[in-house]
Amino acid sequence: MRRLDRYLLGEFLIPLGFCLGGFLVFWIAFDLFGELHHLQDKKLHGLDVAELYVFKTPEFLILVLPVALLLGLLYALTNHARHNEITAIRAAGVSLWRLCLPYMAVGVMASLALFALEEFGVPRTSAIVEEILQRRVGPSLSPEQRQWVRNLDFQNARDDRYWHIGTYNQQSGEMRNLMVKWSSADGTRWQLFAERAAFTNGCWTFFKAREFRFGMETNTTSSSHRQIAALIMPSFSETPRMIKSEILVADRLSLRNTRQADIPVSEILNYESLHPNPDPGVRAWLSTKLHGRLAGPWTCLVVVLIAVPFAVPSGRRNVFVGVAASIFICFTFFILQQVGFAFGSAGYVPAWVGGWLPNLIFAATGLVLMARVR
Repeated sequence: MRRLDRYLLGEFLIPLGFCLGGFLVFWIAFDLFGELHHLQDKKLHGLDVAELYVFKTPEFLILVLPVALLLGLLYALTNHARHNEITAIRAAGVSLWRLCLPYMAVGVMASLALFALEEFGVPRTSAIVEEILQRRVGPSLSPEQRQWVRNLDFQNARDDRYWHIGTYNQQSGEMRNLMVKWSSADGTRWQLFAERAAFTNGCWTFFKAREFRFGMETNTTSSSHRQIAALIMPSFSETPRMIKSEILVADRLSLRNTRQADIPVSEILNYESLHPNPDPGVRAWLSTKLHGRLAGPWTCLVVVLIAVPFAVPSGRRNVFVGVAASIFICFTFFILQQVGFAFGSAGYVPAWVGGWLPNLIFAATGLVLMARVR
């Protein structure tokens, strides 16, 4: 790493750290005051509240990191410009693109970190947060008991197979008191009843199973009705992960436009693999959500593209001009994000446009401004 890169990063990471820490403290305090009555109803102790916000921090980090990155970068670059450091660096033959290379690297790493948090971190910490909220409310269910889902209806539209499950364990994939209906390629219809089923070695095993075969043109069962102690069905393509995705997406569909409706990319892809032809409204919402999830983390890189040309020519302006600029940029970005998602979910624009709209507009604006900087 060149000495110039180390200098620029050092001058940038310090305000970034202060901004990130300050925004996190502000967001935690704001959320705490808003949820204080709810936490009292849950009878949480002081240590419980502290533990709760430790595990809620990844969710807050997703919201504040792009804003902190934007404000920290505007502050650092405006400060360099006020002391004519940018002019001196460029006079030494360093292009604007080369100058912002370390900032771009930070933006890429921050984007990858946000994607990992959204996809793997927050889903796990959210479950822990829910457990903490319920720990003082009695009588409460144990974590093992909360894994069970009752009266689950699961439709595999791709393979035309319907499942009704009395109780399903989301952690182990165990099923109890279930029924499966499907049709074979020749039109024969089948029904399978079992007291229990487990997913082992990549396929489902049904215990104390009863299998019924129906003719193509009659509702009477044929003589192939059989009762089996353990029936292995390798032809069933469903996996516990797919069923868990079905549960999650069905639950989030009732929330739609709220922040709680966020769904990991892997869960959306699992759901779409089982429902290749969903309702048009569901398809538009889900596809827009997918593109929004993919676009969201790259906001960190987009803010670098917009901040560099905005701050570099600032000259002798006060560094606190960056604060006002950050507020304006964040507000505009949020409005475009909501507009894009609303139009994409309603089917007025393609899903990828709705999900990527603010990123595309701000990235294009940043590139145009970058090319015009003298």
